[in-house]
Parts: sequence; C-alpha cells; structure tokens
Amino acid sequence: MTTVTAFAALATFAPAAHAQSSVTLYGLIDAGISYTNNVASGKSGGALWQATSGEVNGSRFGLRGSEDLGGGLHAIFVLENGFNVQNGKLGQDSRLFGRQAYAGLAQDSLGSLTLGRQYDDLVDFVSPLSATAGTFGDTGFAHPFDNDNLNHSLRINNAVKYTSNTYSGLKFGAMYAFSNQSDFGTNRAYSFGASYNTGPLALAAGYLQLNNTQGANSGSPGAVDLAESTANGKGGFALGADRLRSFGGGLNYTFGPATAGFVFTRSEYAGSTAFGSQGGDVSFDNYEVNGKYQLTPAWILGLAYTYTDGHVDQSTTYGADPKWQQVNVQAVYRLSKRTDLYAEAMYQHASGHNYVAFINTAGGASTTANQVVSTVGMRARF
Repeated sequence: MTTVTAFAALATFAPAAHAQSSVTLYGLIDAGISYTNNVASGKSGGALWQATSGEVNGSRFGLRGSEDLGGGLHAIFVLENGFNVQNGKLGQDSRLFGRQAYAGLAQDSLGSLTLGRQYDDLVDFVSPLSATAGTFGDTGFAHPFDNDNLNHSLRINNAVKYTSNTYSGLKFGAMYAFSNQSDFGTNRAYSFGASYNTGPLALAAGYLQLNNTQGANSGSPGAVDLAESTANGKGGFALGADRLRSFGGGLNYTFGPATAGFVFTRSEYAGSTAFGSQGGDVSFDNYEVNGKYQLTPAWILGLAYTYTDGHVDQSTTYGADPKWQQVNVQAVYRLSKRTDLYAEAMYQHASGHNYVAFINTAGGASTTANQVVSTVGMRARF
C-alpha cells in the first residue's frame, strides 16, 4: 500500500467521535540597528545605518492547528505570515501568508502529507546543521546570494510534501511542486532529503531541482516566484536559470556545551543570465564550518566561516571564477526563555574580475571587494 493510499484509508475509517482540535497563535519579532561600512549608491558608496527587522530571524506570526481524527490520524495546518516590524509591511512579495501556508494529514506511525506553500527538503534537513539555521545566524549568515536556498529566500508553491516520522534516528522526506500550467515541465520543482541522529552526531543530505524558471515572476502560477526573491533584496534564485540543481549535506557533533559542524552544498544554474552570462552555466560550491558554545545558561557564542567557489560561463562583463569568503560571529544573551538580546558581525571578501562583496543583510552591494555588517538587536517570541 502506498503512503498516499494509507493516508486515504485512515481518513476514511477514522472515528469522528474522538475528534479534538487545537489552534495555536505563535510568532517572533526581531528588531535591531545595523551598520554597514560600504553600500553602493549610484556610482559612489558609503556607510549605511539601518533600523532592521529580521536581521537574524524573519519577523512573523502564524496559526498552527491540529484536529484529532482518531486512530493516530490528525488533520493539520499552518498559516504563517512574514512582516517588517519597522514599518508594518507584509514580507514575501506582500503575501498575507508568505512564509508558509499548507494543510494536510499526519499519522503517528507514518508521518505527514501536506499540500501548499512550503519549504524544500534542503531547508528541512540540511539547513539545521548550517549557520543559516533558525537557531543560529540564519538570515545574515546566508551563503552568497543564498545560492543554495538554505536561507529559504524562496518558498515553494503548489507543493505536495511527505515527511516521515523518526525511525531509530532516521528521518526522510520528498516534495513535488506543480507548475499549474499546461506545459507540465515549466516552472515545477522537486526535492528530497534525509537526516540521521545518533547520540552527539547528526548527519543530513538533501537535493532541490527547479525546472524552467527563467521567466517566472509575481504573476506566475508555478512552483517558484523569482519576483518574490528580488523584492526581498536577497538575490537568491533571482539569479534565474533554465534549470537549477542544488544539493549538499552536513554534519554536527556535540560535545558538552559545544557543537561543531561542516556543511557542503553545490548549486548549478544551467542556462543562466546571472553575472552577464549569455545562457551559460553558473555554479557555486559552498564550504562552511561552524561552531556554537553555551558559555553559561544565558550566554551563547557562535562562529562560522564560508568559502564559496564560483564559476561563470559566457560572460564578457565578469570573470569566470569568482570567490567569496565570509566570516560570521554572534553572541546571544537570554533574558528569558522567550526574549533575548544579540550582537553579530559579518565580513565578506570577494575576488574575481568586477565582483564585489554583498552580504545578505547589508542593504546593498559594496563598491569594493570587501564589506562589513554589524548589528545589535532583540528577539521576542510568543
């Protein structure tokens, strides 16, 4: 019996008499003040001070619901909004529930099957081991242009996703996203991933492919919306390609109060126009090492370094082999279980003909090969 058939059968025979339901309102507000040493403005550049929202974690609120259908089966849903706390505007290209919006079924022994706007499996499985994890540096620590989407600059529309329960430390999942177009292969996506946890060791791997997304925009009905990434100023999949393949893996090892990790991802943009490429291939290999240390119950320190080795075909404007190096440091002080203060700094150096530094939260590209961003802020959760 297939997983889908099993879920359907359970839904048919689940006794309604035992139904219990719950709806939870939750959220996070991240507000801070940020300084960037160099941001391009026209043909010149200079320092930039910003009041920030989501410098680490995107500000959001959401509704999470579950209804007990009996027999270990539950109806579930998530509606999650993103917003800018500094001006109240909607995020994710002005969507009401732009971060996540899905409904589905979850079974105690089989896992969950959900439909809607969701994260891909690289985000679900590999990102938690990276410095882009929501419990670490997240937004500011993204790899250049978020080229592998570990920082989920882009969510996936029209997605059907299965995620297993954990079996002796092993968890796995797969996702397919429809184009919703008569041309079935245009603007669709699929991904899969797995993780394994045993004692202090955590391992994960994942894969994401987007097909024929070059012309996607805010009016596109398909799996991805490149205008969303552009509107957020993240770069990300706004790099555009006839086909994107991104894959990678990572590991974390915890010993006492310290956790050390390594993550590798490779992103291949085939038929790209990024960096002046005339429909050639653009690729990024990202090598990241990271570490966190619980200094006291209140203080957490973090450090990460990423080396990105790029390659650009058929460009007359940019060099063929750009490189980016980024060092990230972070200190978090917990005022309570729900509220903390943080300070972080990121330094990026770019090399290659005509390439400049561009940190994810900088407010714009540098006019030079170097850029520094530093932020102090607070996060409140509810």
